[in-house]
Amino acid sequence: MKFGPVPVGEAEGAVLAHSVRAGGRMLKKGAVLGAEAVAALAADGLAEVIVARLEPGDVAEDEAAEALARAVKGSGLKLTAAHTGRVNFKAKGPGVLVVDAAKVRAINAVDPGLTLATLAPYTRVTPGLLAGTVKVIPYAVPGAALEAAVAAAEGAMRLAPVVLERAVVVLTEVPGQKPSITEKGRAAVEGRLKALGIAVAAVEVVPHETGAVAAALRAAEADLALILTGSATSDAHDVAPQALREAGGTVERFGMPVDPGNLLFLGALGEMPVIGLPGCARSPALNGADWVLERVACGLPPGPEEFAEMGVGGLLKEIPIRPQPREGR
Repeated sequence: MKFGPVPVGEAEGAVLAHSVRAGGRMLKKGAVLGAEAVAALAADGLAEVIVARLEPGDVAEDEAAEALARAVKGSGLKLTAAHTGRVNFKAKGPGVLVVDAAKVRAINAVDPGLTLATLAPYTRVTPGLLAGTVKVIPYAVPGAALEAAVAAAEGAMRLAPVVLERAVVVLTEVPGQKPSITEKGRAAVEGRLKALGIAVAAVEVVPHETGAVAAALRAAEADLALILTGSATSDAHDVAPQALREAGGTVERFGMPVDPGNLLFLGALGEMPVIGLPGCARSPALNGADWVLERVACGLPPGPEEFAEMGVGGLLKEIPIRPQPREGR
């Protein structure tokens, strides 16, 4: 592509680089100058105009953006119409965004004029949410560069939809616990499930005892069980994780490198995932449990490597209700 000033008389067919007023109207940048536009510019006394001219093998910005976006687009995403070299990706439904960071890097390394930006991997999305964008920086790019970016694009981004439909919520109460604490926890957990489109099959409020929690889990008829205890789980053999074992389930993970949210555990009872929520889940503010719940809901339960990776960016915003701030007194 050639870029720079040319005599107005030679500008027909070129792409206008900057908006110009001529003939009583605004000619916007990016417009392809036709004979009428060139005549209007000349009539207004302009001697030259800054334009971009495509050379053989170049691909115009909108065409290039569409081609790259189609190659990137995975399941669960829809594309907007190309405009000024940009195509956006919108989520079709609730879920989490799955991004292959290596492929995004490979696309962006081909040519500075071809760019792909996405939300962070495993970000929860809602219907219509902007999940990513392709932007072609210049007015055209070399066809060879576009071909190379397209070749690297397959599988770069997709939406993993929510696959679980019904959840049971188990809340425990310690002696003397205020009812308002239980209700606050119930509301926060139900709000998280609603945001994912998961129905609450039942809410069981039981004493903070291993047997009571185990009984509630055994009686659960759902795709997912969430446990929020009146007293924080402080060990892998504390009341809630031990109750899961007593019910016949397994505890796969206790603790995570995300704060707030450290005291989470993840396990299963048969085919039903079970998440032991940390106390900070009583607040609607983002915490580590959200990251785990969202992935589990979409059929992508984190394993040891995924948990380890969460530590990068895992120091979340401090929340005022924390009874023990990160600093000592």
